[in-house]
Amino acid sequence: MPNQVTHRVCDFLKDIEPFSYLDRAVLLQVAARVEVRYQPPGTVVFRPGEPPRDRFYVVKEGTIELFSEDQSGEELLVERCGEGELFGIRPLLADDNYVFVARAAEESLLYAVNSEGFRDLIGNYPRVLQYLLASMAGSTRYARAYRAATAKSTAPAPDEVTPDLQALQFVQQSREPIVCQPEQTIIDAAKAMTEAEVGSIVVVDEAQHPVGIVTDRDLRRSVATALVSRQSPVSAIMSSPVVCIGERATIADVQIAMLRSGYHHLVQTADGTDRSAVTGVISEHDVLLAQGNHPAVLIQEIGRAKSPRYLRELRDRAEAILAGLLDKEVAISYITAVMTQINDAIIRKSMKLALARMQADGHGNPPALFDWLALGSQGRGEQLLRTDQDNALIFEDVPEEHYNAVKAYFLQLADYVTEYLNTAGYSYCDGNMMASNPKWCLSVAKWKAQFSRWMHDNTAEHLLNTSIFFDYRGVWGNGSLPDKLTAHIFAEMEGHSTRFQASLARAALQNPSPLTFFRNFVVERSGEHKDQFDLKARAMRPLTDAARILILSARKGNINNTFLRYEALAKLEPQNAQLYQDAAEAYEVLIRLRAVLGLKRGDSGRFVAPSELTRVQRLLLRNSFAPVREIQQLLELRFQLTFLR
Repeated sequence: MPNQVTHRVCDFLKDIEPFSYLDRAVLLQVAARVEVRYQPPGTVVFRPGEPPRDRFYVVKEGTIELFSEDQSGEELLVERCGEGELFGIRPLLADDNYVFVARAAEESLLYAVNSEGFRDLIGNYPRVLQYLLASMAGSTRYARAYRAATAKSTAPAPDEVTPDLQALQFVQQSREPIVCQPEQTIIDAAKAMTEAEVGSIVVVDEAQHPVGIVTDRDLRRSVATALVSRQSPVSAIMSSPVVCIGERATIADVQIAMLRSGYHHLVQTADGTDRSAVTGVISEHDVLLAQGNHPAVLIQEIGRAKSPRYLRELRDRAEAILAGLLDKEVAISYITAVMTQINDAIIRKSMKLALARMQADGHGNPPALFDWLALGSQGRGEQLLRTDQDNALIFEDVPEEHYNAVKAYFLQLADYVTEYLNTAGYSYCDGNMMASNPKWCLSVAKWKAQFSRWMHDNTAEHLLNTSIFFDYRGVWGNGSLPDKLTAHIFAEMEGHSTRFQASLARAALQNPSPLTFFRNFVVERSGEHKDQFDLKARAMRPLTDAARILILSARKGNINNTFLRYEALAKLEPQNAQLYQDAAEAYEVLIRLRAVLGLKRGDSGRFVAPSELTRVQRLLLRNSFAPVREIQQLLELRFQLTFLR
């Protein structure tokens, strides 16, 4: 029987994540193996380079500070852990050595939890593993410092991102089932399946009760081999009786039913039998997708998509992944990497569908090498929600006599691509900043001339164009053409550097501090968004504009992402490193808040009424404005501008 110390430990841990996810009896077992440790002020719990121990720690009383070391050996505070907080959890998930110094800042009492005993529980408690993984990838100074100390990328590949461990408990239907009567012809049933883009059709009686099912496999096996006429009734090839399952079936229920029956399609009905109406169909593929609520699985599925309508469904799934990552406070650098890969995959699939359509329409293969460019937030790799399209197309130089024909081909191709992206949920750009616009579908030489014109003649329109087009990124193609354009831009800057950069910097100051003199948010005074705060224009854009002009002035090409720009600037200008880090962290707050609001409301998240923010959100938002003001002051000084506030 557990002793009283064990009960006291258990009572303390039961309200702390992830221990709160454990059953009382299991938590008592964990508590029984906890070692109570006293740490006098200044004493070290572990040091960098030490091998992982068989325990991790919970602060019962006091404070533990974690430090990393910079290149000069100076200690930098990474995290301060108080009562109820965990540290040293790395041994639970990996065998890496410690990378921080953990030191008691004051007299402290720790609970050392046995790692081996606790690890045995993870398989039975998915929420525990979810919490631990989210903690390792969380948007905290600890996570950032850990990635820096271990020299790992802050933008992992999609298959390295934490999977959504809260996969749907119940298999849910995203489409209405396709049904037909037994006497309908096979050809009519096949057409219905093709139009609905499904792999099965349920045969029902007059009461809509299932009497059979026809799948793609049935059609291939019977009709494609000419064993059965296409004009025969579907009853001639349907599988009967059907295997039914209830609407509240779990993934495990479905898998067991498929294993027992040998069928790859189950029919959902109101009561789980063939004596009630059909409500859905679950295929083996649906189960795989439900289990694979993971970016890598989703990207693979995008590659298999056969229509833009299905791309829209998959992008809807991506927003479920986005919501889960935001909810678990995963670092924005992870989230933007994931969503950028998903968005890019959809663009590439749209391109493949468009090229196939060009072939089918008799236009043939592309007449010249080309690259598809993502612009704006997608060009920077920061588009979390589906906003409007910003894209362009660049093709290699061709003889003048062929130029119009070549451009006509690419305009038609771009028209198809933008149409497919619109169907997938990326709306057409109101300003027509799309590759289907003849202005933004040009050869390398004409793009170079366009950029030169913008850089020489700094009108308001030209500066607006630079703010959009200078964030271009190749998504389709081998990247050689965008590289030529980048080289041209920097060559032009050598001759027109001062005036052009000053104009860009002045444009970046068009939205001053987002707070009024009375510390209130600057809201829109009229129009559709009256009394709402414009997150994009008044807070995010000043930071993206500043990062763009600063990285351009530093002659650093091919760094589009705002976070990476500030990271590079911090290395180039150590004297301003703290400001750049603060700006990057402020931008993280803003991009996260916009995504959360957008998902909640089903819009872009751009405009927000201050009253709809929680107290914490208001505080985070207000605190993010200080770096906006400071980065603008830096621009004023560096480019010798006078800007009245």
